[in-house]
Amino acid sequence: MKVINIQVDGLEAAVKDGFYDWIRDQDADVVCVQNLKAKEYQLSDDVLYPEGYNAYFFDAEPDHYSGVAVITKDMPKAIMTGLAFESCDRYGRYMQADFEHVSVGSLLMPNIDEHNTLEDKLAFQQEFLEHLKKTKRKRREFIFAGTYWVAHKSVDLANWSDHQGEPGFLPEEQAWLDQITGPLEFVDAFREANFGENQFTWWPDAEKARRNQDGWRFDYQFCTPEIRQFIVDAKVDRDAMWGLHAPTIIEYEFD
Repeated sequence: MKVINIQVDGLEAAVKDGFYDWIRDQDADVVCVQNLKAKEYQLSDDVLYPEGYNAYFFDAEPDHYSGVAVITKDMPKAIMTGLAFESCDRYGRYMQADFEHVSVGSLLMPNIDEHNTLEDKLAFQQEFLEHLKKTKRKRREFIFAGTYWVAHKSVDLANWSDHQGEPGFLPEEQAWLDQITGPLEFVDAFREANFGENQFTWWPDAEKARRNQDGWRFDYQFCTPEIRQFIVDAKVDRDAMWGLHAPTIIEYEFD
């Protein structure tokens, strides 16, 4: 199973710029998309019905903001939207596709913007942590793929010493990811297969992405520990960007 997560700067524009063609060329099984910047009823048929795939959408209440999608080659057994807390569900930040043995979630955590303060961002992180604790009690496997807006380790951003104390690399944010990968035992799937430096997924501008400078790894796939043994490959495709984020591509050797 090839699982891809990518934040686009508006799904309609991305599709016009070849996003769905790229998905087909990748032969992706599940694609978790963030930042649709449109409600489902505003999307054209070309976006709603990608050739060879099933597409599912979860809108944000504000216009031209947030929203997530899951695009799948095989029909899921079920689709779930939201995490039952307002800061997630009002802004269309989570959607999950359930398959036979694994559930794949598309997640867009808040960053500091016109709708969210740093306190809102940190509060969301704690709400999501509580959801992960509940997930551990379920008898199935999970992959949570999307934009987390936190660089975990110093290797996950350029010039890390210059960014200490900044949102996205605050000690409390790093400690939050430490809890996810420590006591909760979730696995950073990318780092199981790719230990390289400069594996960034976001840059302040697209030109810097091409030069691979001043980047941050903000986009992850965290999975339940039993999935670790099935992770076979992981990469970031800096040549395929529809905004400031590059797609994270991870292959798992289960159907």
